[in-house]
Amino acid sequence: MEDKGTKGNRVRYVPLIEEVRQLVLDRLQAVGRGDPDARLFRGPRGGRIATGVLRDATHWDEVVVKLGYEHLRRHDLRHTGLTWFADAGVSLHVLQKIVGHADSRTTERYLHPDRREITGAGDKLTEHLRSRSGPALRVVG
Repeated sequence: MEDKGTKGNRVRYVPLIEEVRQLVLDRLQAVGRGDPDARLFRGPRGGRIATGVLRDATHWDEVVVKLGYEHLRRHDLRHTGLTWFADAGVSLHVLQKIVGHADSRTTERYLHPDRREITGAGDKLTEHLRSRSGPALRVVG
């Protein structure tokens, strides 16, 4: 999916999981009728949806309290999504492009590996070092 109304007014391409793609295409056909600039959702005046309108329309504050996540902000979901992409093996430079960061260090701040991932990294290194194709042990420095 293409997003043209981003911070910095740069076109950004947004990856969608398979289960969502057809829903988005159907929605765009229904609202856009062939218009390449059609919006997936529109605000009350037909433009972009303001964050306050989105929060109210989704009843965000009430939902997160009922779920016991009153500290959760919508922006936290951006951290979650990027971490999931990284866990799936998507490289940092691709993640940086997805979110539109000029500096990869900004993107890195969004990534939060869990203990399993860290332990798994040690297991992968062990396997690599024990394999025949693993590196010869050498001092680097």
